[in-house]
Amino acid sequence: MKTQAAASILFLATSLPSALGWGELGHQTIAYIATNLVSSATQTKFQSILGDTSGDYLATVSTWADTYRYTDAGTWSAPLHFIDANDSPPSSCDVEYSRDCGSTGCVVAAIKNYTSRVSSTSLSASDVKTAAKFVGDIHQPLHDENLDLGGNEIDVTFGGTSTNLHHIWDTNMPEKYVGGYGLSDAKSWAATLTKSIKTGSYESEAASWLDGIELSDAVTTAMSWANEANAYVCSTVMPDGISAVEDTDLSGTYYTKAMPVIELQIARAGYRLAAWLDLIVTGSTGL
Repeated sequence: MKTQAAASILFLATSLPSALGWGELGHQTIAYIATNLVSSATQTKFQSILGDTSGDYLATVSTWADTYRYTDAGTWSAPLHFIDANDSPPSSCDVEYSRDCGSTGCVVAAIKNYTSRVSSTSLSASDVKTAAKFVGDIHQPLHDENLDLGGNEIDVTFGGTSTNLHHIWDTNMPEKYVGGYGLSDAKSWAATLTKSIKTGSYESEAASWLDGIELSDAVTTAMSWANEANAYVCSTVMPDGISAVEDTDLSGTYYTKAMPVIELQIARAGYRLAAWLDLIVTGSTGL
């Protein structure tokens, strides 16, 4: 593999936990799940490129894309973190690429674009690195929804603290469940979810999470993930509409019903990240 391609793969990896993730805890947990599952060849490649032989080699760089979007230089990259489904929850949930991926781009277009560029030899190494960093979130249901800016404009409370619906899915509920938000918390949660994938409650279904995965058709692959996540907007995020959640504390029954979906989506994201990185490096998933 050429040096430019290797560098590009590195930065695609550092952004894909964002692509498949949630808040900081979610990004890092997904990265650790992928670290636990990638092939030895993929692990060796990334540890070599990063110059980091520790088990944290993906997790410690997994939040770069979310940080960059809030800088002056990175403002343009914000649309690459979502796709705005113009559907009608809770009566109808669906994502359509031609309808919902705007002129400034979206998460699906970003995954296609930057995956295709990892083997580029026409760009400088610096340009390839930069281009491959920008992929947005796709497994968090509200990153696949347009209604009220993906729930950002739906005011709620959580444990007595004022926030919004999007934020509790990104951050509040996972952090309450795990009891923290540091790397050690993410690593512990990832270990539990990895065990569930290998020998536990997800073992029988995990293989199906890769149905239709195709590196050469990133749009179709990513759209299947987007529609899968978006369906939870109708079934779990706001099954009774905005009025049922707005100005309401959601740290009780709502949280209890949401957490199984959050765990499932984070497990899926980590598993798929491992498969995607393996496909890029070795040509097969290894799972």
